[in-house]
Amino acid sequence: MTALSPHLRQATPVVAVRGEGVHLYGEDGRRYLDFTAGIGVTSTGHCHPKVVAAAQEQVATLIHGQYTTVMHQPLRRLVDKLGEVLPQGLDSLFFVNSGSEAVEAAMRLARQATGRPNILVCHGGFHGRTVAAASMTTSGTRFRSGFSPLMSGVVVTPFPTAYRYGWDEETATRFALQELDYVLQTISSPADTAALIVEPVLGEGGYVPAPRAFLEGLRERADRHGFLLILDEVQTGVGRTGRFWGHEHSGVTPDILVTAKGLASGFTLSGIAASEELMSKAWPGSQGGTYGANAVACAAAVATLEVVEEEKLVQNAELMGARLRAGLEAVAARTPSIGDVRGAGLMLATEFVTEDGRPDPETAGRVQRAAVDEGLLLLLCGAWNQVVRMIPALVIDENAVDEGLRAWSAAVEAGVSGR
Repeated sequence: MTALSPHLRQATPVVAVRGEGVHLYGEDGRRYLDFTAGIGVTSTGHCHPKVVAAAQEQVATLIHGQYTTVMHQPLRRLVDKLGEVLPQGLDSLFFVNSGSEAVEAAMRLARQATGRPNILVCHGGFHGRTVAAASMTTSGTRFRSGFSPLMSGVVVTPFPTAYRYGWDEETATRFALQELDYVLQTISSPADTAALIVEPVLGEGGYVPAPRAFLEGLRERADRHGFLLILDEVQTGVGRTGRFWGHEHSGVTPDILVTAKGLASGFTLSGIAASEELMSKAWPGSQGGTYGANAVACAAAVATLEVVEEEKLVQNAELMGARLRAGLEAVAARTPSIGDVRGAGLMLATEFVTEDGRPDPETAGRVQRAAVDEGLLLLLCGAWNQVVRMIPALVIDENAVDEGLRAWSAAVEAGVSGR
């Protein structure tokens, strides 16, 4: 008999048979509140009627029109629609399938455009599991171990994770920028540095927002030294943080923007955006792919962007995120084993610690498992898996937030007590 790899273990025991909005329905007939959203993918909720209709209509007309062979209308509509929300000047797009592919496309473009070999990455960042993307990932050794040698030319610089350092945000930011200057002076000369890539909010690294001053400092150094700033918006994009793009909290514009996850509500689609001038510096033949910009995925993405706009989901993410965060902080205030609550919009996390302040993955795991018993699906992150994260669909309403908080409170009580 054949089976899935034993390493593809599910975070919950649920066998899903149907999804609707912020809920999944298990094979056992039970309804679960889904605060995972397919790891931030189902931005408009499970099976949004408009997205379903767009995909069904496209499946009946053209499933796959390989976009370096023929052009198709869903791709044209998607390019136009993204033009309404992309930062000014990022007017050229290249589409692939996964976040890892898009990150590697951004890295390849940066190296080809600048003629420089090195890529700076921030400690704690996650950029994917393929070889080059894993080489740029430092959120955990599980993503990059066992298949060395990794890609050369990657240099790590600190991220201002204030809670981990035990500092305030200003001190952590000043330290991270000073260390970046030191890295540029001692390890990767600006003349050798093609780009720096960073997530506006660390994902697998523990849901740590990048301070505004940090992103401003990165932009200033990129401009001063002539390297590119790449923002990995795979998880933070399409409204997740209460702005359409995570970097909008800072006002900093990247040279290359990477997008995926919530872009097509669960259909496989990712891409990068840059200026036409920069994109034109890619070498001939370096951009392409069999399944990139699949017609059905593009149709679903257009519908997704329309739903986000029509239902004001970016604004909803900000409002519901504030409500959810307030509830998480209330639980944390009465729970000594919770060290920190952080995040942005509907990208929130709770970090568990031991009595002496060390990461506590055991308690985090018990809480996550107890939440399933309460009908709430959650995921872990952080270097030790000591952080429980919440990423509900952007369509969530007050009732679902409150339902989730009641389940969370019960799960924390059970998990902390060891039940």
